[in-house]
Amino acid sequence: MSTAHAPAYVENGWPTERYRLYHEEKAKGGLALTVVGGSTNVSSDSPSAFGQLYAGDDSILPWFELLTGGVHSHGAAIMCQLTHMGRRTSSDVGEWLPVIGPSNTRERAHRAYPKSMERADIVRVTKDFAAAAVRCKKGGFDGIEILSHSHLLGQFLSPLINFRQDDYGGSLENRLRLTFDVLNGVRDAVGDEFIIGLRITGNDFLKGGLSREDCIEIAQRLEQCGLVDFLNVLAGAPYDDLGLAQWMPPMGTPAARFLGVAKDIREAVLLPIFYAGGIADIATARHALRDGIVDMVGMTRAHIADPYLVSKLQTGQEDRIRTCVGMNYCADRVNQGKDALCGQNAATGRERFFPHRFRRHEIAGLRAVVVGGGPGGLEASRVLAERGYRVTLFEASNQLGGQINMAAGGSTRRQMRGVIDWLVNELEHLGVDVRYNMLAEAEDILREKPVLVVIATGALPRSLNIGGAHLARPIWDVFTGQPPVGEVIIFDDRGDHHSLVAAEVATQSGACVTLLTPDRTPLHNLGPTNYGVGMRNLYQRGVNFLTDREIVALRPDGNRLTVTVRNVLTDLEEKFQADHVFYEVGTEENAELYFELQSHSVNNGQIEVASLLDGKAEYRTVNPAGDFVLFRIGDAVSSRNIHAALFDALRVCSVITVAGQTGSDQARYSVTHRQMKGETT
Repeated sequence: MSTAHAPAYVENGWPTERYRLYHEEKAKGGLALTVVGGSTNVSSDSPSAFGQLYAGDDSILPWFELLTGGVHSHGAAIMCQLTHMGRRTSSDVGEWLPVIGPSNTRERAHRAYPKSMERADIVRVTKDFAAAAVRCKKGGFDGIEILSHSHLLGQFLSPLINFRQDDYGGSLENRLRLTFDVLNGVRDAVGDEFIIGLRITGNDFLKGGLSREDCIEIAQRLEQCGLVDFLNVLAGAPYDDLGLAQWMPPMGTPAARFLGVAKDIREAVLLPIFYAGGIADIATARHALRDGIVDMVGMTRAHIADPYLVSKLQTGQEDRIRTCVGMNYCADRVNQGKDALCGQNAATGRERFFPHRFRRHEIAGLRAVVVGGGPGGLEASRVLAERGYRVTLFEASNQLGGQINMAAGGSTRRQMRGVIDWLVNELEHLGVDVRYNMLAEAEDILREKPVLVVIATGALPRSLNIGGAHLARPIWDVFTGQPPVGEVIIFDDRGDHHSLVAAEVATQSGACVTLLTPDRTPLHNLGPTNYGVGMRNLYQRGVNFLTDREIVALRPDGNRLTVTVRNVLTDLEEKFQADHVFYEVGTEENAELYFELQSHSVNNGQIEVASLLDGKAEYRTVNPAGDFVLFRIGDAVSSRNIHAALFDALRVCSVITVAGQTGSDQARYSVTHRQMKGETT
């Protein structure tokens, strides 16, 4: 199953086309059950914190019907998760109503101080849950899941949050009262045949929070009440960055860490038990089922990475499943107020424009050349080969992967290697001709007689523009040179994973590292789960941090360096001593070959930008005598990230056609074009 989550594809709180197509794709891929509407809000004082659905009025009903009809048409079941966020949202969004909760205790992650709920608030919210459940039933869902864990119902359960003195606080029985009020109200509204589940905590793992024994007792009471059809078990407390990383574990954390928590609940009750939390591979899923730990396995981020996971398993293609490596690009983007995108699969969330699977076209046999074996070049080769092109990939080094080989150098992000492993495996399956140690020149490209050429030559480190810059080295040298020792300063003007991994690798060789950045926090661009895990790991390695600082000059001082640092807020300068200085200030495109090939191309290397926005890749023929269509992608264009490189490759290679034609017309054009030049194909 795919458990409830909020990809932030909503419009006005409704699941419109993008939302529907995203869930339909997983249903096409063989998924048994998708639970949509992660944190679907039931009340106006539970505003959206990260792009959720709103089921507090009837305007959502037509969209529910389209969504459920679409998923059902592909043979999957569909449920909707309902919740009231309680304190886990903000009061300065939506209708600017006060955030509410059991008591006036703030959550660090969302930072609002809630109003302590009055009895009238409790009655109103209970009715809102029931009304939203009825809308789900009318909208065609097979059932609903009510979210307790960390949201309003769970906040009432927690002794760290609920300090009430009335009959909704104190004893466990009292703290459970709101949960039973809601369950009774919902069951009365939807009847006995409609499925109602509850997503609960199996262990807070917080001192003074809900213990293992508390959660087992809660599960048993829920079973005894006869109102619940299944329990979906989580663990941890996502009230800060590291807590959120426990709940949605990124790379650098153990896989399926809390599967034993689900087992504790499974052994205590007879209700069906669901679990999701870091299960990315089939082997772990099989273990969870065969050992009777759970009744249904949630592989949510795994289906974001590969919505066809189940069908590949069913058809004997398990080795072709694109396994989620835990980049958490999806979850962290949502928690930064952006839409969910997969760091490995650029088609996810873009199903309207781009396919996850390709059919071989009548253009089969046309030649394409890709230069550069980083993630963008590998994806371009895969997509073109899937479409039927005969692809040759030139790689200048003796291994594929580009900068990912450095990114996987430390322990925190070593799983990044899995992104490249999958792409390389696909290229082998598709018969792509990979030529290693080939620093391609224009003559090499022309010799292949391609109709398409993709330049994915990546980038080189940008220079540091300060006095004494020659005394510093780019962080790439941390991975490729002699391991640094002594006192090391890493100047990070990017705020992403790059300096995190470099600092980690430097400490492995015994260096004492200071990470210096002009940003107000280290690793400023990272989302909460990657930030929490990354910063924890660097703290544990003894890394020091200096924020709001930039390096303005370096000079030799014996066999050491004097580093002049400026406070970007006060302009005051400080001086530090170091044995080595490394820097990360982005990259400069390695595009010499691209510019050399422009005059040989039909389109001068240009793709119409407006067409890209409409899911097309059109170009103008500015040189009818040209040999091929040319374009460049990834860091060969500008310094960005792995998703940008993969998306560049997908958005162009999946739809581009020679001379704007398709199928046999395209093939005829190619032959005619070559014959005009006196060549054969």
